Amino acid sequence: TTSRDHFIIGFTKGEIIQRLRIFNGNLSDEFVSEALKIKDTRTWSLNQARQKVKALNLDNNIYSYAYRPFDIRLICYEPVLIERNRYNLMKHLLLDNIAICTNKILAKVPFNHAFVSSCIGDNTFVSNITKERTYFFPLHLYPDEPAKAIHELPLQNTSQQQRIPNISAEFSKAIEETLEKEQTTKEIFYYIYAVLYSPTYRKRYEEFLKIDFPRIPLPTDYKLFETLSNLGKELVDLHLLKHTALDETEIGFPQSGSNIVEKVSYDEKAHRVYINKEQYFEGIPNKVWQYRIGAYQVMDKYLKDRKERKLSLDEINHYMKVAKSIHLTIESDISSWETYWYVNKYGTW
Repeated sequence: TTSRDHFIIGFTKGEIIQRLRIFNGNLSDEFVSEALKIKDTRTWSLNQARQKVKALNLDNNIYSYAYRPFDIRLICYEPVLIERNRYNLMKHLLLDNIAICTNKILAKVPFNHAFVSSCIGDNTFVSNITKERTYFFPLHLYPDEPAKAIHELPLQNTSQQQRIPNISAEFSKAIEETLEKEQTTKEIFYYIYAVLYSPTYRKRYEEFLKIDFPRIPLPTDYKLFETLSNLGKELVDLHLLKHTALDETEIGFPQSGSNIVEKVSYDEKAHRVYINKEQYFEGIPNKVWQYRIGAYQVMDKYLKDRKERKLSLDEINHYMKVAKSIHLTIESDISSWETYWYVNKYGTW
């Protein structure tokens, strides 16, 4: 929780660095407060924070940041500037890793509060509704570092061989005994992710999912586990926009113009998402436009968060990939195995 998103989070590294130059300069606290629109709080002092980071090169502390689903921004991850930095957890995502992101409590159903991240992230990543805060469950844990500032840690030198699976021995043993075969950490991770995206699972355990973390049923059949794990990997690759199927897309952005997001609207008949009077993305079905992850209508949220900004070529291409990723998620084979669920009385807690 930064409590200062507009200061330390940005769309580009350049805009964050520009703000940091003002913050770290020789200007008065009053000028900096006014220019950056940041003020003292009960637990944070502008003057004290400026003194603490005065000698630091904050440019080196800028990392990718999972801000909203499919919306990766940048953050200056310096604990002094952040209200709740959660470094003990987030340090594992400063290195090569992935995490399942979900909620503990829902304000209302349905449960669609599951996503994946390969970087540190916001506590409203999946939802910003009161009480619906996002929890990150990393695949791997890296060894503890000495208590130093982030910029002093030799993050790039930490070997993958030193990391350990973030899965309890009891859970691994239970799966191994059930399937009579040892599974890799990633295979289990993908299996869990597939279960979280199962329409049957979401509906069957709807009441439980409102009041506690998702509980993962043990598989009763190796073939089913393998199928789900493979489906989970497909979904993870789609959601991290790494799937080869996203290299080509039928989504178009045919009209040249300012590329400035002025007013976002959807034409259901033409399957177009307008960003201004002249320009639009085409080939986006209504089910993709309406698709929600947690509290967010993804396709709408991404553009509205960029209102009055000029979309870069990368952002235009990104938006088209997201549309295809959502379409493939909806059309995935995750429903094809659901008969197994009932036939095998699947779902032992």
